[in-house]
Amino acid sequence: MTSPTPIPQPTQGSLTSPDPATAASSPASPASPASSVSPVLAEVVRSGFVEGRHRGSLVVLAADGSVEMALGDVAAPVFPRSTNKPMQAAAILRAGLELSGERLALAAASHSGEPFHLDLVRTMLAEHGLTADQLQTPPDLPLDPEEAEAYLASGRVRDRLTMNCSGKHTAMLAASALNGWPLASYLDPAHPLQQLVADGVRTASGEDVAHIGTDGCGAPLLSLSLTGLARAFRHFVLAEPGTPERRVADAMRAHPEYVAGTRRPDTWLMHALPGTLSKMGAEAVQALALPDGRALAFKIDDGATRTLGPILARTLRLMNIDAPVLSRLEDAPLFGGGTRVGEIRAAF
Repeated sequence: MTSPTPIPQPTQGSLTSPDPATAASSPASPASPASSVSPVLAEVVRSGFVEGRHRGSLVVLAADGSVEMALGDVAAPVFPRSTNKPMQAAAILRAGLELSGERLALAAASHSGEPFHLDLVRTMLAEHGLTADQLQTPPDLPLDPEEAEAYLASGRVRDRLTMNCSGKHTAMLAASALNGWPLASYLDPAHPLQQLVADGVRTASGEDVAHIGTDGCGAPLLSLSLTGLARAFRHFVLAEPGTPERRVADAMRAHPEYVAGTRRPDTWLMHALPGTLSKMGAEAVQALALPDGRALAFKIDDGATRTLGPILARTLRLMNIDAPVLSRLEDAPLFGGGTRVGEIRAAF
């Protein structure tokens, strides 16, 4: 294993661009270089009235890795949240832990807390001589609302194992135990495993880490630009077979229900578009790479995850992707009195 470097402190088809005339007059037009206001990427339409707007930034890379479309500031650092998980899983492999199939997919997951997710986390803990008490995830309910309702109805309470990052944390603990690294401090940015993660983030994105924070699960959170994030996902799908990056990408694409859940857009996309690598993150971050090397990443400023499906579907259509799953993604209804009265729609 190569010694990690310390974390620094501080085409197939061409993209169809939005109509120039529409973009010039629309509030969703890219902000001018001198402006700090992000463009509107989604609108909230109720009873025919636009009652809200969500601003953000979005980048699309061509198959050769060049920027083909950019809305907003795609060079500024953002916290990628759970879209960093493929890079964390690759570091776990680089540390020598042998994972494959569903186990590797779960190591890169924001799982829904469905029974098959929780059963595999328990199995992985037992396989590596670990217990749920060693997980440093915050106690939580299942991420999927239906699963959360069923979980509470059964009389259970928030648990570390139920938190959506428990698969990743189990793999981090197992890799640390394998190498004789401290288990109690496995989330410390100076821990050898987290140093490997930082190396992998820099290599995949082609960027230095500008900011280090703490993610919702307690793991170190390394900032990237949206362009760097899209570049990282492209790096994973184009990596040579057998490399840690390609092994992670292949496991996620082969077992998307373990990456997300049976009722989640990432799962739908990876099933419907073979070879696609897709991962969402908290605060409305989304990254995706197609098998030909095209990639995208976007972030909504206000963190509204309800916008992800419509924006993702619109972007893929602009990339000349046409598949029934896009209609499913872009369907984001608003209700009034139990009746559909509007929708969240892309605005670019």
